[in-house]
Amino acid sequence: MEHEPTPSAPQPETASPEAARNESEKVRRLAEEAREARDRQREAAEALRQGQERVRESAETARAASEEARLAAEGARHAAVDSVRATAESLKTTVEQMNVVEEMRRTLREIRDAHKLDSN
Repeated sequence: MEHEPTPSAPQPETASPEAARNESEKVRRLAEEAREARDRQREAAEALRQGQERVRESAETARAASEEARLAAEGARHAAVDSVRATAESLKTTVEQMNVVEEMRRTLREIRDAHKLDSN
């Protein structure tokens, strides 16, 4: 019986070109996988960069809000100090007016007392 080569067994004349095609296909697949891996890595790096940019922008927004709050607090502090000064000035004026009124009462009592003595 003649032995026929099986379809999976390479033929002596086609083995070298078939092996070269297989090797070439393997290299092409590896190159494609490497490109895909680089693309995924590039996309991941870009996503990371964008995330870092969002964090930076959020930090800048928080810093600006903090500065605005600080300025508002400083303005409120100045307003409170001005209010305390105005209240102190108002109280000082009120005390001065009360002293004037008290002095006027004393004077009025003295005048009444003097008239009482004159009438007796």
